[in-house]
Amino acid sequence: MSTALLVDYFNQLPGRRAPEDAEETRTQWEAALTKFKKKVAARYTEGTLLRLLTSPDARSRRAALTALGLLGTMNANAAVAALLHDPDPEVHGAAADALWGLWFRADSPANNEELRRLVRLRDREQAMAGLDRLIKKAPEFAEAYNQRAILAFRLKDYERSLLDCERVLHLNPFHFGAQAGMGQCYLHLRKHRAALRAFRNALATHPHLEEVAAAIRSLEQVLGEEERQEEK
Repeated sequence: MSTALLVDYFNQLPGRRAPEDAEETRTQWEAALTKFKKKVAARYTEGTLLRLLTSPDARSRRAALTALGLLGTMNANAAVAALLHDPDPEVHGAAADALWGLWFRADSPANNEELRRLVRLRDREQAMAGLDRLIKKAPEFAEAYNQRAILAFRLKDYERSLLDCERVLHLNPFHFGAQAGMGQCYLHLRKHRAALRAFRNALATHPHLEEVAAAIRSLEQVLGEEERQEEK
């Protein structure tokens, strides 16, 4: 299947507009993505899209990543995660977006939709109860654990959040969000060395996380000061 055809489909996606047109832009973007998805699904298999990730042309890699983010399965997880290391900023950004698409679509359609519904809930108690039920029904759904970890963190239950992050990474070792989340939990528990390890793991998976890189630098400075004090 021609790379040029996929890139042509990709080039038909609209560009971003000014912030004052955000609502109209979102509607247009979603409609264009739906059209792009249908065109790609009619002509490309996941295997072909995965092969296009190795294209020397950055726009072809971006097009393939966008398609996989809409249509791919968890079978594409490792190959897409590898492009988090791509030197092209738009490519590694597209890889991160594609991964979130894969992760939220990793279980049955009904469970995927239920997770999206629960994430939108404003009532935290209802959301937590719903996530508990979903995980009981779908114990291999890594993103359900991740969203429960995020909610537990917001509720300041850092130990519970850590346990869910660990489960996420057992099921999906490329989940840089869970790795960074562990770092944040350890920070709040004042376990600086454990936080540093977690943040370094996140940066090893996704080397373009600027906030994580900044946290690492800060922790290295803090730990260096602590070690110097211990030596006195």
